[in-house]
Amino acid sequence: MTHRSDRTLDVRALARVEGEGAMHVRVRGDAVEEVRLDIYEPPRFFEALLRGRRYTEPPDITARICGICPVAYQMSACAAIEDACAVTVEPGVAALRRLLYCGEWIESHTLHIYLLHAPDFLGYPSALELAKDRRDVVERGLALKKAGNEIVELLGGRAIHPVNVRVGGFYRTPARRELAPLREKLRTALDQALETVRWVAGFDFPDFHHDHEMLALVTPGQYAVESGGVATTAGLAFAVQRFEDHVIEEHVPHSTALHARLAGRGNYVVGPTARYTLNRQWLSPLALEAADAAGLGADCRNPYRSILVRAVETVFALDEAIRLIEQYEPPARPFVEVPPREAIGYGATEAPRGILFHRYGLDADGLITSARIVPPTSQNQAGIEDDLRRFVGSRLHLDDERLTWQCEQAIRNYDPCISCSTHFLDLTVERR
Repeated sequence: MTHRSDRTLDVRALARVEGEGAMHVRVRGDAVEEVRLDIYEPPRFFEALLRGRRYTEPPDITARICGICPVAYQMSACAAIEDACAVTVEPGVAALRRLLYCGEWIESHTLHIYLLHAPDFLGYPSALELAKDRRDVVERGLALKKAGNEIVELLGGRAIHPVNVRVGGFYRTPARRELAPLREKLRTALDQALETVRWVAGFDFPDFHHDHEMLALVTPGQYAVESGGVATTAGLAFAVQRFEDHVIEEHVPHSTALHARLAGRGNYVVGPTARYTLNRQWLSPLALEAADAAGLGADCRNPYRSILVRAVETVFALDEAIRLIEQYEPPARPFVEVPPREAIGYGATEAPRGILFHRYGLDADGLITSARIVPPTSQNQAGIEDDLRRFVGSRLHLDDERLTWQCEQAIRNYDPCISCSTHFLDLTVERR
C-alpha cells in the first residue's frame, strides 16, 4: 500500500497488445487528474495511399493494415466498393465470405484469449510462463488457432494477408470435396472451444462495469459478422451509409489515432461485448447454451468478461463454419463482374475487435478519389480512457506496481489493435 498523496504512473510500452502505445496517469491526493492512452505508433497514411489507385485494389492494399484481422479489411473494402458500383454478390459467394470471416474470428479470438489475456487472470507474465505449468492449456489454444488459420488459408489462399479475395467475390472458389476434411477438423476444434468457455468462466473477474453506449452491426435473424445495419444499446439505429453522420472523429494531442464519439451522445464502445449485447438472440443454439452455462446474461457491461464473450463467439464461429460447409453449394461463378461508376460507396463489417467502417469515392474510370477507414480501436479509445479514469480512482490504495499491472489488464480487455488505429502501452502514473 502506498501512503503518497501525489504520484504519477507511466507505462512506456504496453505488453501483449498489437502495436505501440503508452499510458499516463496523474493523481493528486484522492483525485485522478488526468488519464491518457497515448498511441504513438507513426501514422501509416493508408487512406492517402489509396487515392488514385484502381477500385479493384483496396482489398489487397488494406489487408496489409493488419496481420491479425486482414479479412475484416478485405470484407469492408469489398462491401464499400460494391456499394459504390451498385453490385450485389450471389448468395454462394456471400456464404463463402462469412465462412472466411469465421476463420478470422477463431484465430484472432483464440490468440487473444490464450496468448494475450488469460495470463493476466492466472497471474503469469506471459503465455510462455503459463505453458511451463499448463502446457496442455496453451496447446489447446494453439490447436484452436490452427483451425481458424486453416479456414483462412483454404479460402484466402494463405493464412496471413489472404490473396484470393477480390471485389465481386473470389478469384477461385473451392469444390465441396476440398471443404470436407476441414469440417472434421472443425468438429474437434468445437469441443476445444466449448472447453475454453468452461475454462475462462472460472476466472476471477473484477467487479467493474461501464455505462457506455455500445454500438455494433445488427442483422435480424443472424449473428452479425459480415453485414448489417448499425445499432446501439440506447436505441439508435441507422444504415451504414449514414455512419459518418453519427460518428464524429477528432484529433487529440496525445494520440496519432483519432478519437470517436457519437454525435450529440458522447463516448461509445464497440467489440465483442457490444456485439453480444445487441445480437445474443441470434447466437447458434450451441453457443447460446454455452453462454448461459457460463453465466453470461442478456448483456455484458463488465469489460473483464470480454474474454468470456470471445470464447462464446469462438464456439459460435466454429458452429457457423461447420453449418456453412455442410450447406455449401459451389456458386456458378467465383465472382460477379463489377463495372466501375462515379459514386461513393460505404461498407462496414464486424472485425474481431468491433465494427470496421470503409468509405470510398470513385470516378467514372474507377479511380479512387477519396478513402476513409474507421477501425474499432480508435472508436474505443475515449471509452477506454474513461474506464481507466474510474478504474484508477477506485484503486488508489494499490502500490504503483500493482496498479500498473491492473491498468494494463484493463486495457487488454479491449484487445486494442494499435497498428490498425495507427496509432499502444507505456504507463505513467503521476501522483502529486
